[in-house]
Amino acid sequence: SESSIWNRRIKEKKLLRKQIKASHTLLKHEGIHTAPHLVVANGGLGNNVSREELSAALKEMGEVESLLMPPHKPYAFVTYSALKAYTHLNGQKLQCGESSVMLCLSYVNSASVPLPEGLVLLEDFVSPEEEALLLAAVDWSSTNEDVTAQKALKHRRVKHYGFEFRYDNNNVDKDKPLPAGIPAECLPVLERCLRNGHINVMPDQLTVNQYESGQGIPPHVDTHSAFEDTILSLSLGAKTVMEFRHPDGRVVAVVLPGRSLLVMKGESRYLWTHGITPRKFDMVPACEQQSPDHVTPEPGTRSNLTLSKRGTRTSFTFRKIRPEPCRCAPSTLSPSTPSPPALPCCHADAARLEEEYVHRVYDAIASHFSSTRHSPWPRVCHFLSSLPPGSVLADVGCGNGKYLGVNPEMIAVGCDRSSALVQICAERGFHAFVSDALNVPLRTASCDACISIAVIHHFSTEERRLAAMRELVRLLKPGGHALIYVWAFEQEYNKQRSKYLKEHNKEHHGKENLTKNTSEDRREPHGKSAIQNSGHLEEGYEPVGKVTDGKLSVHTNRTAFNTQDLLVPWHLKEGKKPGEEDNLTAVFHRYYHVFHQGELEQLCSQVDGVKVQSSYHDQGNWCLYSKINANK
Repeated sequence: SESSIWNRRIKEKKLLRKQIKASHTLLKHEGIHTAPHLVVANGGLGNNVSREELSAALKEMGEVESLLMPPHKPYAFVTYSALKAYTHLNGQKLQCGESSVMLCLSYVNSASVPLPEGLVLLEDFVSPEEEALLLAAVDWSSTNEDVTAQKALKHRRVKHYGFEFRYDNNNVDKDKPLPAGIPAECLPVLERCLRNGHINVMPDQLTVNQYESGQGIPPHVDTHSAFEDTILSLSLGAKTVMEFRHPDGRVVAVVLPGRSLLVMKGESRYLWTHGITPRKFDMVPACEQQSPDHVTPEPGTRSNLTLSKRGTRTSFTFRKIRPEPCRCAPSTLSPSTPSPPALPCCHADAARLEEEYVHRVYDAIASHFSSTRHSPWPRVCHFLSSLPPGSVLADVGCGNGKYLGVNPEMIAVGCDRSSALVQICAERGFHAFVSDALNVPLRTASCDACISIAVIHHFSTEERRLAAMRELVRLLKPGGHALIYVWAFEQEYNKQRSKYLKEHNKEHHGKENLTKNTSEDRREPHGKSAIQNSGHLEEGYEPVGKVTDGKLSVHTNRTAFNTQDLLVPWHLKEGKKPGEEDNLTAVFHRYYHVFHQGELEQLCSQVDGVKVQSSYHDQGNWCLYSKINANK
């Protein structure tokens, strides 16, 4: 009948739209263009489809060669006789518990994720006997720090041989070699590396790191001014996962088995950061080949996944001291000495800037950052406490979740771009998930209230700041409320200096140290805030403090702002034990756009269906309280 034909055409168009959307998602997340092999959209771990459920459906179409299910992603890859599956499964619904999803199949060139260029992983590089000899060569009980420069850092303990790597300046003193050279037990391994062509010269510096379960190291690039190109990293003991991040946002998680050797040179050495997220379990490919969907993946491929409990891991990192100063420009990825980036001129530039100077930084400093965020701000608490029981709250950019537990009578969920901060939320018993503030995976008009505290100022263009505000509004029900805080250009308002500036006097009198971390979201407001009604905003708002040479400047903490777009330093300290001095490891720089008076309201005026109830200045922040129109 005509109605059935019409319904079939509607279904086909809907399916085509989903396939096109899936192809865009793959291109964004995996860099894959659709072609010969099958990708199953809506059939991923990210939308609660289990391996067993999807595998059962796929096996009806023939023998499955491999099934790859990337973590947290709403799609999976399958390799087998594709034509039959495409014909029978495309557009079909799969029952998953009490809900169902419609599968959308497309063809892709490859389901593998390549290793960064210049990175080589060699499994079983040393024998179990060699591993035992190497571990025994490291005497952690020694208290003579002048010999091996042993350090106890917050997330690991460290020994240096040959030369000490100084964490206060991220460099080595070439004129002060340590009495203890590289242990003799390491020489057979290094000679093998020379014979096999992994290195051209014998290393003269060794750093031994020992990680217990739950420990890690922030994303970083090994100082290129101190060391030659090739770096060797030998993993002993338990396996772990090391994440490599490219400036364009690509992330490659590499499983490092015990007794494996990682060789880093070229792009993997200079362009990609590498780090280990502090956690007690890793999501790793399963090794057993008990069935077609338990195929060991190619290096770098995320396949059938299982949880691996971390144990004690010891890494031997061998490097060659650079005899003369390097002649290349400093790496913009080095956290301590960034080459100031330019203001973005397009969406792609803005995304890259935020990835490097916002997302990566928060992942790197998450633990230290969280330790400084423990007291919720009073005015935000007042807003949350005023919500009726049963209200649904979305905290977009929730950080460590300090606002998620303020009102136990509401249903609170948070999201943050930093997986490390979301993990902290989970450990504190809060509901949170990883998400970009520009694309929150919650239904439209599903929330009674939204808060965005110290988030929107991290977007580097007006278009992206406006998009973040529109996304907040999309989440709200008609009549819902939003509270937004951004850092203010005016740190002195109504003749009152913010606490941020007041601390500057203490520092100059020796009561504080200038390396202390400072930012808008660390200050705790006191007393009453200056309230400004939205109807009395100054007309003809003109932004001030624009960057004139196209380059961002590095702000001096605890001082007044002279530009709106800038980099703010964060001094990462690995913590200290009683009797130890502070261990200053690195200085990271976060991008901020500090808001001028009236700018936040002007931004909000461009969003349809929003009425500003009030705006005010609260201890160095511009704040806006708005309500969504009932006829939204």
